[in-house]
Parts: sequence; C-alpha cells; structure tokens
Amino acid sequence: MQIIRFKDPQGYVQTGCDFDGHTAAKLTGDLFDRPIATDTRAEVTQLLAPIDPRAIFCIGLNYKSHAAETGMELPQHPVVFMKNPASVTGPNSDIVIPGCCALEPEVDYEAELAVVIGHTAKNVTPEDALDHVLGYTCANDVSARRWQKHAGGGQWVRGKSFDTFCPLGPALFTKDEIPSPQNLGVTLELNSDTMQQGNTGDMIFSVARIISFLSQSTTLMPGTVILTGTPSGVGFARKPPIFLKPGDVVKTTIGSLGTLVNKVVAEK
Repeated sequence: MQIIRFKDPQGYVQTGCDFDGHTAAKLTGDLFDRPIATDTRAEVTQLLAPIDPRAIFCIGLNYKSHAAETGMELPQHPVVFMKNPASVTGPNSDIVIPGCCALEPEVDYEAELAVVIGHTAKNVTPEDALDHVLGYTCANDVSARRWQKHAGGGQWVRGKSFDTFCPLGPALFTKDEIPSPQNLGVTLELNSDTMQQGNTGDMIFSVARIISFLSQSTTLMPGTVILTGTPSGVGFARKPPIFLKPGDVVKTTIGSLGTLVNKVVAEK
C-alpha cells in the first residue's frame, strides 16, 4: 500500500491511498494496524508529509562513500542524533532558510531513506527488527552546517531542526512493497544537476541493525521516524562547496518510493 496524508477542500487532514493525482481512497482503521481502504474517494488539495512523527532519530556518517568524502574513519557504532518533529514539511512545500542562516551560505542537503516504525520495538534483534517497520519514504535531512558544527554548542540538533528542515514524502510505502531496504538507489538533484547518487547497500549499519541498536536504549513507538544516513555528494564536501539558496529546487528520489520535490525560499 502507498499511503498519503493530505488536506481535502474543507481543510481537513485525511489519510488515503491509491492516489491518482487528484483524488485518493480514504483509509479507515488504525494506520499502524491493518488500515483499510474504503470505496470513498476524497479530493486532494495539498499533499502533506505521509507521517506526523512522534520522534525523529537520525544516523550520521552511515555510508562508506560519505565517510570517505569527509575524511573521517568509519564509526564503530551508529552515530545518533535527533531532529525536532516540528521540522517536518511535505512534498512540494518550501524549505525555508531562516534569517540566522542567511548571514553566510551554510544550508545543505542530504538525501536519505526514512524508516517509519509501525509496532513498538524494545530490545529487538536485527533478525526481528524489520517486523516492527510500517514502511519507508524519502527524506531530506536539511542541515545548517555552521549551526551544526560551530554555533550549536557542540550539539547537532539545532543545525538540523530549523522549521522545514525535514521534508518527507511524497508517500509512505508499506514494507510489503519494498523487498529489501538495502538495495535502493539514493539520488538527489539540485536544479536538475545530480548531486548525490548512491545505494542503500553502501550503508555501514543496515536498517535492521539501526532499529535493533536504537531499541536497546529507547522504546521505539509507532510513528517514530528514523533517517538512515546519506551517501556522498553533500554540498559542504564539494570543492568549492555548494549550499542551498532561494530559488533552488531539490529533488530527492529513493528507489521506487517516488520523488520528493521542494523549493528553497528565504524566510520572510
């Protein structure tokens, strides 16, 4: 099933599937426990992020190619940080560069596979970890590098958590549609130029290992989103560096999960 969240003409937020570009079949029941498609179709006036996450965990430096371009050693354990759920934005919505990030170019892109937890996970093994997954979607871990590295007090969270810095979408593909999360292409285009082109098979820690690792310390509740890292090609590692600016269009494509499109604008 390919699940979307959207606004209808009355402004109500709905959950649906079988999106034809204009309407979607409304879902009933618990999203995390066998949602059922109804015969009722609703007009889609705005696509939203397919999940409203209760928590967002992120894994840094999780692709061998990305570690190589930064000159850093491969981590022995997953590098974990978090993004504020309020940073989520949806497909075709703007990435807003805040005023404090406009003093010098610093806002970067990171194409990532996002995993959505469907069943509570605590102390799970890697062998059982994927049983707790609802599905997958595309993500862009937008990052303000100055705030991440120098101005954030030694923590990444502020540089990663500005409003609109976590685009998700366009749809949530349930796990039955994705045979393996470890064989998905990861591509990011900036104004039609390909900036990142990798594969989830290059991950240092697989999706299953990440879920197991996180669940050893934290109960992963349904609706938790995990961003699993980015391949090489990020802006700050290029020579010269390339950062996002107003007017840019960013397209993130993960395997067959569709393409997440966002325009970059300046904060008003």
